[in-house]
Amino acid sequence: MKIRDLLADGRPTLSFEVFPPKTDDKYASVEAAAFEIAKLKPDFMSVTYGAGGGTSAYTTTIARDIQKKFGVTTLAHITCVSSSRETVLAQVQRVKEAGIENIMALRGDVPKDGTLSEDYKYASQLIPDIRAQGDFCIGGACYVEGHVESANWREDLLHVKEKVDAGCDFLTTQMFFDNNLMYNYLYRLRELGVTVPVVAGIMPITNAKQIDRSIALSGTRQVPRKFLAIVDRYGSNPAAMKQAGIAYATNQIIDLVANGVNHIHVYTMNKPDVAAKIRENLSEIIPVREQGAENGKISGDR
Repeated sequence: MKIRDLLADGRPTLSFEVFPPKTDDKYASVEAAAFEIAKLKPDFMSVTYGAGGGTSAYTTTIARDIQKKFGVTTLAHITCVSSSRETVLAQVQRVKEAGIENIMALRGDVPKDGTLSEDYKYASQLIPDIRAQGDFCIGGACYVEGHVESANWREDLLHVKEKVDAGCDFLTTQMFFDNNLMYNYLYRLRELGVTVPVVAGIMPITNAKQIDRSIALSGTRQVPRKFLAIVDRYGSNPAAMKQAGIAYATNQIIDLVANGVNHIHVYTMNKPDVAAKIRENLSEIIPVREQGAENGKISGDR
């Protein structure tokens, strides 16, 4: 099933993100975690792309098996900043053969050795190549505070519009902790003429050690005082911090849906217990959707 159709039917959606193993010996544990999250029957699940493409084959395998075993629509990530056009098109073909209809088109992080692709500089250049390979639903990323490499928010918004103009069907935000930033961002997007659905990315911070890295990765520069107060109070108590972090994320989501932001994507960090608790907390806010048998169809199984 195409995600654009899920986002268009007027009902709130809840989706989860998982990531593939960084090394081969971790595959079994990552697969088990992904399957436990799939059992929660989210509207869809995204599977990220191995750093530098090193374990990229696992992205397709995990996404394929989630669809096949659990009937949950999946979204496979593909990055391009360190890949040739030949490599990207081969990966798109693997996704297509696995029966996956949704691709998240991303630039990706610049490799540590600084080696860049000669074919791609931005995700907006990747999208037409994916579109040419088949009738995929294509997602793109956006940043409510602007990408850290953009000179200003206006420049960043124009880059987002380039993705949409290139054929992006929906956008997913990087994590944020202040909903007011999201509401302002949506206003700016609409003012610029960007009308595709925007999915809010939420990261439950359940461990104080996550904070600095999460903020660095997301480009978040404005962290609410009430969130910092939670970390100050409970950061040294792992069980309390986990409970408080899940509660904060849940409250964020409830406020977003109440204000018309109907589509929520949770960065689970491969933690089934966290995903399960959020699903439970939202059981009446975002009910489990009856998913048709078509979600479980698979072709080219291998």
